[in-house]
Amino acid sequence: MTGNDSRLDSEYVRSQLRVYFIMGSVNCRRPAAAVLEEAIAGGVTIFQFREKGPGALTGEDKFNLARELQRICRAHGVLFIVNDDIDLAIALNADGVHVGQDDEPARVLREQLGGGKIIGVSAHTPEEVRQAIADGADYLGIGPVYPTASKDDARPVQGTILISDLRREGITIPIVGIGGITADNASPVLAAGADGISVISAIAGAEHPQAAAAAFARLAAR
Repeated sequence: MTGNDSRLDSEYVRSQLRVYFIMGSVNCRRPAAAVLEEAIAGGVTIFQFREKGPGALTGEDKFNLARELQRICRAHGVLFIVNDDIDLAIALNADGVHVGQDDEPARVLREQLGGGKIIGVSAHTPEEVRQAIADGADYLGIGPVYPTASKDDARPVQGTILISDLRREGITIPIVGIGGITADNASPVLAAGADGISVISAIAGAEHPQAAAAAFARLAAR
């Protein structure tokens, strides 16, 4: 942790974000556990459980799937993050949570989760970025960079301009780009200053998730 607040060390967080895979059961062609195993074998460095959308699991079924995927992550030394659901994150003792602008701010989540957990926040404007940093976010998800069909509530596409603007201003918080990113269009996101790339369908919906993840891992290693 840093000396003046409860955020985790930025360089540690940055090192974990290179290939950030987000998935729930509705995003997969095959069983989620098999997809995650293959994706990790391909080079995924952090995983976010996001069980949303038509047909998403709820209640005990959601909990059981989350626990199964968490076990896979732990077996491979990959961080397990929960999207939005603070109660689930606490129940599983997840490595952290990721929230949007309509959820509790990072400072409130920190009080609920305690120390040693990663808190990520989606931000879409300079104002949201500054507020998230002030609230104690460990990293930011910036986007959507490109058009995406994975999220029904996606904001307008903004390209890489916010990422590059933040870096130009000297803002150093770890950042992942998200939204419509593929192996073919990921390079400009990293070049703009993102520390990693977040993907859903490019891995979860791939015929060969391991190969898809490996393509992102090669780009992130450059």
